[in-house]
Amino acid sequence: MQINQSHLLIDSCCMLNLCSSGQLLSILPLIPAKAAIVQEVKQELQKIENAIDFETAITKGLLLTVDFESEAEEEAFVNYAAYLDDGEAATGAIAINRGWAMATDEKKATKFFTQESSSLQIISTLEIIKHWSEVANIEQLTLNYVLNQIRVKGHYIPPRNHPLRSWWETVIEKQENQ
Repeated sequence: MQINQSHLLIDSCCMLNLCSSGQLLSILPLIPAKAAIVQEVKQELQKIENAIDFETAITKGLLLTVDFESEAEEEAFVNYAAYLDDGEAATGAIAINRGWAMATDEKKATKFFTQESSSLQIISTLEIIKHWSEVANIEQLTLNYVLNQIRVKGHYIPPRNHPLRSWWETVIEKQENQ
């Protein structure tokens, strides 16, 4: 996974999946950009029981919290919020205006922001997890456990057309067949 920008803004669904993995604190330092969330995402995550470790990640400096810095960002947020939830809208508004990458698993947000900005790099949970597993040389059993935690606690299964769906299935099936 290559990120061409200095920062990766992670939206609520993707951050919830990373928290659900139980490995957030080991994943964030291996992302090849500075990981960040917007205020709206932080507020959403504080209400979710499964979203553990993200406060620790902020305290340890592994995860930045950012807010609007310009009228252009605020205006984009208002426009995007007509189509998306607040966390996705704020994440996209700031990422586009600052030239940062964005992490989301929401199909609607991905489609919307792909149309909104051809230069916005969009990363998924699976890209982050696969990168982490390769860089940290995570053993198969642990990786299987992490993906199952994301499936169960994060309620996430990649769509059939996701480029890493077969990788996901292979990891899960290998362990089930052993």
